[in-house]
Amino acid sequence: MAITIELIKELREKSGAGMGDCKTALTETNGDIPKAIEYLRKKGAAMATKRADKIAKEGAVKSSISEDRTKGAIIEINCETDFVAKGDGFQNFAQNIADTALANNVEDAVKLLGAKGKDGLTVQESIDSMMASVGEKIEMKRVKIISVEGGFVSTYIHFGSKVGAIVGLKGKFTEEANSLGQKLAMQTVAMTPIAVRRDEVSPDVIEKELEIYQTQARNEKKPEHIIEKITMNKLEKFFQENCLLEQEFIQEANKSVGDLLKEYTKRTGEPLDVTEMSRFQLG
Repeated sequence: MAITIELIKELREKSGAGMGDCKTALTETNGDIPKAIEYLRKKGAAMATKRADKIAKEGAVKSSISEDRTKGAIIEINCETDFVAKGDGFQNFAQNIADTALANNVEDAVKLLGAKGKDGLTVQESIDSMMASVGEKIEMKRVKIISVEGGFVSTYIHFGSKVGAIVGLKGKFTEEANSLGQKLAMQTVAMTPIAVRRDEVSPDVIEKELEIYQTQARNEKKPEHIIEKITMNKLEKFFQENCLLEQEFIQEANKSVGDLLKEYTKRTGEPLDVTEMSRFQLG
């Protein structure tokens, strides 16, 4: 069968692979499009083995939110170079995987590989095809689902898709509430809180911080009778810097995120509170 330019373009549109790879695949499969797509996927899978020792530290962070706004997903998928990561093909590919994670309600990276997207391909098959197209190692790094009953989800992905956050909020969805939710997701990206509230901070983390503060005080020759006070003051500051609701709001000095939520409730009469957050950054 003659391998025409139209046939090559058709395969390219369906697979996302380069023109040269499409021509080779069609030649090897005598112009059979389905077999050529399978050929390209196998090439991608073989490439995964060949490039297993390569480091995939670039990539994209993407999010997806359900139509009713009650559920959202955030994913990180990696490739080898920033050049590939910036391409529209990779960015769209990454967004499709976020959409697939949401549609299948999967927040385990390994299980997500077997989930099928709108195109009928599993995530693993899509990865294999993309690897065949770009010639780089691609890895599914992580995924998180946030679901809120009686509330909604807001998200913010920073320009370049290298870092993003998703926030669950309890309360009535309105455009104003969602705008506030997006600001809190932006706050999460910028200020890297480790918890929403101080009672959610791991006891192990608190114990380690106290140990550090006590050691610092003793190294500074502080009197024993004031070390406890110094330590607790530093722990209080730690909570204020690392718990989302206690952090100073990045868009307004001298006002905490918690204050912002209280002001919203007072102004609108609608209670609004953060239930959960997740922040993904490449690497």
